[in-house]
Order: sequence, then structure tokens, then C-alpha cells
Amino acid sequence: MSLTKEQVAEIIGEHRRSDTDTGSAEVQIALLNARIAYLTEHFRSARHDHHSRRGLFLLVGQQRGMLRYLYGSDIDRYRAIIAKLGLRDRLSTRAS
Repeated sequence: MSLTKEQVAEIIGEHRRSDTDTGSAEVQIALLNARIAYLTEHFRSARHDHHSRRGLFLLVGQQRGMLRYLYGSDIDRYRAIIAKLGLRDRLSTRAS
């Protein structure tokens, strides 16, 4: 089972920048983070599910790309989403 519509709506509500925002970088990163957390928990019981593991790697790559975009375009928004989601700050050491 993936994220339900209610969970997606809750995540969008927490991270949106305006009332009509559903696709900003912050929202997309938060949704990817929730899907990554779900798959990570799934692998605790399904260790040999390699097809889903590939999907997890793709999601992590998408999230890194979105974070890299946000880092380059608006560092304050980048730092805010990193702090809000509790992600480690990996990109700032590379970009310098």
C-alpha cells in the first residue's frame, strides 16, 4: 500500500507555499520523502524485494535532484525544507 489520498493532502497542506500550491519544490520533496520512508519500512520485512528497491533508488535520485535545484535557486528555502524534514545536509559540502 502506498500513500493514501488523505496522507498526500496532509503533506501538501503542511508544505505548500500558498493556498493553491500543489507542485512547488518543497511539496515535491516532502512527498518523495514520505514515499522513501514508506519503502524503507517495507524493506524491513521484505528484504529480497529487489524490484521495489530499484524504485526506491529512483525516488532517492529524484529527491536529490529536487534538493539540488532548490539549493541552487533559493538557499533559504533549501535550508528550511532540510530542517523541517530532518534530512541531512549533504549538498552544501559538494557545492562549495
